[in-house]
Amino acid sequence: MTIVILVFLGGVLTILSPCILPVLPFVFARSEQKFLTNGLPMLAGMAITFAAIATLAAVGGSWAVRVNQYGRIFALVLLTAFAATLLSTRLADWLARPFVALGNRLTQANPDAAGRFTMLNSLLLGIATGLLWAPCAGPILGLILTGAAISGPNARTTLLLFAYAAGAATSLAVALLAGGRVFALLKKSLGTGEWIRRGLGVAVLLAVVAIVFGWDSTVLTRLSLNGTNNLEQSLIDKINPQNAGAPGGAMMAMSNSNMAMSNSTMAMSNTKADGHAMMSAAKPAGNLPIEGEIPSFAGATLWLNSPPLTAENLRGKVVVVDFWTYSCINCLRALPYVESWYRKYKDHGLVVIGVHAPEFAFEKDPSNVRRAVADLKIDYPVALDNDYSIWQAFNNQYWPAHYFIDATGHIRAHHFGEGNYDESEQTIRTLLTEAGQSGLPPAGMGQPTAVGVEAPPDEAHDQSPETYVGYRRADNFASPGGFAQDQAHVYSAPAALKLNQWALSGSWNVDPEKAVLGAGGGKIVFRFYARDLHLVLGPGSGKPVRFRVTLDGAAPAANHGADTDASGAGIIDGQRLYQLIRQSGDVGEHVFSIEFLDPGVQAYSFTFG
Repeated sequence: MTIVILVFLGGVLTILSPCILPVLPFVFARSEQKFLTNGLPMLAGMAITFAAIATLAAVGGSWAVRVNQYGRIFALVLLTAFAATLLSTRLADWLARPFVALGNRLTQANPDAAGRFTMLNSLLLGIATGLLWAPCAGPILGLILTGAAISGPNARTTLLLFAYAAGAATSLAVALLAGGRVFALLKKSLGTGEWIRRGLGVAVLLAVVAIVFGWDSTVLTRLSLNGTNNLEQSLIDKINPQNAGAPGGAMMAMSNSNMAMSNSTMAMSNTKADGHAMMSAAKPAGNLPIEGEIPSFAGATLWLNSPPLTAENLRGKVVVVDFWTYSCINCLRALPYVESWYRKYKDHGLVVIGVHAPEFAFEKDPSNVRRAVADLKIDYPVALDNDYSIWQAFNNQYWPAHYFIDATGHIRAHHFGEGNYDESEQTIRTLLTEAGQSGLPPAGMGQPTAVGVEAPPDEAHDQSPETYVGYRRADNFASPGGFAQDQAHVYSAPAALKLNQWALSGSWNVDPEKAVLGAGGGKIVFRFYARDLHLVLGPGSGKPVRFRVTLDGAAPAANHGADTDASGAGIIDGQRLYQLIRQSGDVGEHVFSIEFLDPGVQAYSFTFG
């Protein structure tokens, strides 16, 4: 119940965001009518439709998006006709004749039917508005959408989405009631009713034009107020504190989600809003509490390096469970420390289990995970959690996440994200000592040798956020016209980019998860500020794709990454994270460009360090 209230309040706060502006003309156009028979049905239709479409879009893939596109076209036609009736009373009378005749017949049979007809008309307008509404995805809506993507379609997802839409409808209802009184006063004192009607018609037409040209999900979302996100985050922090991710707490998978909406970043501790945790405080090593029982691993779809493990046959062992996915830069940078714990304490009763919970579809392919495990030289057991069964059993939120389990099967500590490695090792030593282990290696593991993508980040100079290329979670996309969703389109890059803006150039097909290049010569450009730049890429057809990167228009030279040479050349031979830039000198703001010499490449997300 608490999370429903939180989500409802998040919806109420959308009235403070510029992203609500395209909806307001449709709402205020009914302000002169009775609220119960006009405004309320319209807002109910809007909330119900948004919840249904958002549920489909979160879990249904591209087919649901296409269905929604047809719905948007129908809604635009309907609302254009509605605006025309506001502009012309003659046209309104002409269009209303058959409905008036039907209403007269219904009224003769039942005096209450006319009221229901008005309600039906308003409900239809609300449904059309719900098809068009694209609110900015702040922290609260982001966590709902990512949770839906992970857990699949269910009643809880729809309930939360409806609670969010109901919150927005509530704030709009207050505005509608206030607007109706203002308009009534103007009409009474100034005799301007007809001009108000026409003004509303113009406003509705302008809103339709804004939606047709994508201004509602590009320009307006870029104007979104950070204060709204801060208010939402404060609600999350108060109602669901940081340790909610511990077993038994509420599952809140946070995301930079985009459903024709803009992204918003948020911090929970020092945690990225997409579920990838950067840094978080570990539990103290002494007096470790019991946080819950170790859940079942029965949901694993495959085990690597080990036969299937169960909670029962792990009794007597101290266990570290590491949630990771192989294209996650935060997971890769934490990996050397996890491996060092395993090597150091495996002969003293420690078991490490890597639970591979995929973020992208290609990470569900067992052959891709096998290759990654081999390349990364991981020797401990790895459970493939393609159905997120183990993820949900732990009520986990983040990649990476570490859970520390004692020899009796109790979860005693957890840690989200990178960092605090010495404290985590001390937790392991405490649990081993409790289990009766003695003669442990000296404390103080030192710094593991880590190179390439596994090397620690340069946090002092990292000013660029993880950025997704697929339109569902994309942010700061700067190509003119925005995304042409789920269809081939020729994009161009603007002459100049602001910090953390990016653009496509060439023929691309952008779907919710990725962008696919249709012809050789396509480019991606990004203005960033960080030491390292990584990009998750894959060859669509399996055939290697050649590429070349530049930094400020020149070859990277000494600033090339592990997957490029000094000239900027490289080859995409698998679906994984590629390190393209690692600056060797002073770190600053630069324009990165990658040109793909062959078609078919799939681009997923940028990460920095």
